[in-house]
Amino acid sequence: MQRQSSLFGKTNKEAKEFESLNATLLTKAGFIHQEMAGVYSYLPLGKLVLDKIENLVREEMLKISNEINMPSLASKELWSTTGRIDSVDVLMKTIGANAKSYERNNVEYILNPTHEEVITPLAKEYIVSYKHFPFALFQIQTKFRNEARAKSGLLRGREFRMKDLYSFHTSIEDLKEYYEKVKKSYFIIFEKLGLKEYTVLVKASGGDFTNDYSDEFQVLCKNGEDIIYYDDKTNTYYNKEVASKDILHNGKNASEAGNIFILKDKFTKAFDYTYQTKDNKKGDIYMGCYGIGTSRVMGIIAENFNDNSGLIWPESISPYNIHLITYGKIKDSDIDKIKKIVEKKNKTILWDDRVDISMGEKLKDSDLIGISKRIILSEKSIQSGGVEIKERNKDKSNIIAIENIDKYI
Repeated sequence: MQRQSSLFGKTNKEAKEFESLNATLLTKAGFIHQEMAGVYSYLPLGKLVLDKIENLVREEMLKISNEINMPSLASKELWSTTGRIDSVDVLMKTIGANAKSYERNNVEYILNPTHEEVITPLAKEYIVSYKHFPFALFQIQTKFRNEARAKSGLLRGREFRMKDLYSFHTSIEDLKEYYEKVKKSYFIIFEKLGLKEYTVLVKASGGDFTNDYSDEFQVLCKNGEDIIYYDDKTNTYYNKEVASKDILHNGKNASEAGNIFILKDKFTKAFDYTYQTKDNKKGDIYMGCYGIGTSRVMGIIAENFNDNSGLIWPESISPYNIHLITYGKIKDSDIDKIKKIVEKKNKTILWDDRVDISMGEKLKDSDLIGISKRIILSEKSIQSGGVEIKERNKDKSNIIAIENIDKYI
């Protein structure tokens, strides 16, 4: 049970207003702190939410792939090999420095915005026989992009968190089969995140990788940066770059939470990565790439789940399961009883144990933070029969006996 009085990062209703709603709410509620445009620290409440999002993603990805962790830094040579070092306009580059003399050593590094240049030669080192295909590897890691206008809070960061998965196949048919498997996993993930009714599959350009469409997982969002267009004849959404003129009147705001690409052999050919066939010949290897912006998802949820009082976290990613508020003269035994009941159910508690503020301020802070369930233990609630319980997304509260809390949670 975490005491709110000792929680690092406080609510600040007077904090600056940002251009984006998610940055404003998450800052005022004490979840994030802006270090510079597009770069944020995650305070304890924010870290808890981000971890829960990433663990939900990880749980599904482990069913279809293996987890690894690749470095944030890559050599210039890797990006030169694929020819992308000058074509990716958001690429961040850095020059190394000699630690002893503090002079530049003129070695150029890349801060990876994506990891095709790292994963492909890595896979080549370990898997070459047809016997070990297909295979897939994923990571959840910090990425860097030199965004021209990082003004949308967590929706468009220069440093951000992402899950990226890469699959390797010996045929296009096998790649497409796995592609559909990932698509199903993504819909499960967005359902678990509480975003099922907001998430739509959107057709997008395959870029220079393929003539086929790629797929974006867009979340309908009032303040989303993207506009997606709906073709009611085919029941299909398209993004702006591929939408036909006759559906441009039918657009909705959304924010991209994930995307998946068929890469074909662009990267495997660049690194001369082939596999050994049954008859000891060289065969082409085909790749797929599958991303989810985990920190962006946090921002999207903040944009979609809120009211005039603050955040409203879906239960699956609420920083704590219960916000316990005590007020007035309360028996330690009653607090211990609630703690034991809640923790027996493997649920977590943020306990507002502060004694120097009014009940009204505690309730305002609770609404701003947005924990999915609230329990109030006060002299008044005890006189009324126990504790007052309320879900953040509902107006009605109820009084129940302390012994019956387990039924509520």
